[in-house]
Amino acid sequence: MYHHSPNMVVHSDPNISRMSADGSECMARQSSFSTMGGNSFIDEAPRMSAEMSPMMMSPWNQVSPFAKSPWSQQSDDSGQLSLLIGSLVREEGHIYSLATKGDLLYTGSDSKNIRVWKNLKEFSGFKSASGLVKAIVIAGGKIFTGHQDGKIRVWKVSPKNPSIHKRSGSLPTLKDLFKASIRPSNYVEVKRHRSSLWIKHSDAISCLSMNAEQGILYSSSWDRTFKVWRISDSRCLESVAAHEDAVNSVVTSSEGMVFTGSADGTVKVWRREMQGKVTKHFFIQTLLKQECAVTALAVDPTGSIVYCGSSDGMVNFWEREKNLAHGGVLRGHKLAVLCLAARARLVFTGSADKTICVWRREGTIHTCLSVLTGHNGPVKCLAVEDDEEAKGQRYIVYSGSLDKSVKVWNVADQEGMHLMQQQQVMEVNSASESLRSDCSYQ
Repeated sequence: MYHHSPNMVVHSDPNISRMSADGSECMARQSSFSTMGGNSFIDEAPRMSAEMSPMMMSPWNQVSPFAKSPWSQQSDDSGQLSLLIGSLVREEGHIYSLATKGDLLYTGSDSKNIRVWKNLKEFSGFKSASGLVKAIVIAGGKIFTGHQDGKIRVWKVSPKNPSIHKRSGSLPTLKDLFKASIRPSNYVEVKRHRSSLWIKHSDAISCLSMNAEQGILYSSSWDRTFKVWRISDSRCLESVAAHEDAVNSVVTSSEGMVFTGSADGTVKVWRREMQGKVTKHFFIQTLLKQECAVTALAVDPTGSIVYCGSSDGMVNFWEREKNLAHGGVLRGHKLAVLCLAARARLVFTGSADKTICVWRREGTIHTCLSVLTGHNGPVKCLAVEDDEEAKGQRYIVYSGSLDKSVKVWNVADQEGMHLMQQQQVMEVNSASESLRSDCSYQ
């Protein structure tokens, strides 16, 4: 499945080709810097129809042009950079969502089932009454699942048996729905000649994002809104009409910042503020305005970089420290980028071209360390955890695909491992010098 090219790190400009080991020419991947000033970026790529989910219109069966890339796997003196540990397969539906908690992996599919895996084996599972599982978030001992039917369901683990999950409620609660339905002012127009309560989504949930510090859950939907939920009492605090088309992604960051990406081709920035006891989100700026749909968003763990994946295969990013100035573009895929994940200095991009690119960030320079191949369908979701058992900076990466499988990878931050090795050598040398010094006084 892998093609090895020892000691080969790709540093590329999209306009520069490099020769592979077998003499064939391959296009290298790395970020290209925007020549535009300011904090917005406009792309003239062909537009995808915004009336449907961007995922529905991608040419899923197209073979990835990078499937046989001679640099899809690399190695160095410390061992292989990326390893496939195993695959989790249960022939019951496409994988649309992933979430991790400790040694447990939760997977959601279009079979309406949420499966729980432990040590690469099925540990448990539970089923919702209806609705494809589009998103999973775990926080405060609760599991939140977003569904195609526009509902958010809440689950708890049984204190007596960790393999048993019981549904504890939904967002909004039935009590809140009943109270809101009494007042005509709580109804808003969601489509022509159709109204709905503002506290519930009227179309599919596309994404969930948790601000654990504030106890707030964000949900985005194809109904063009994102909603704000207080976890402590399951109340809907606010509904924001955010975009002109389906909201495909929402991510929360530090300092009350919220980012939304839409099929209308825009990325918008919102700020959460308290007005007395009321939570309000105010529009700050538009980071991106392009013809093709925005399909995924991610913020790095420090909150300093915002990433945006699009249906044209590009990943734009912005720098918080520079007032969200446009930092560049990662050009690693030929088809839509469907999911993003960031961990430490690594960024992972999953695509409809069936591959996952692993990037390492140094400042604003992103270098593609490896390309993970093996899926037979579009990569729809990603989750990343630290590898607690490994020496060095290694990570466990879970990738869910429309080929009905989840693959588990072990990925190393090559630079980080070299730095750790150097530190270990320095510690050994320091210990040796200390020993010599002690001996000289005897």
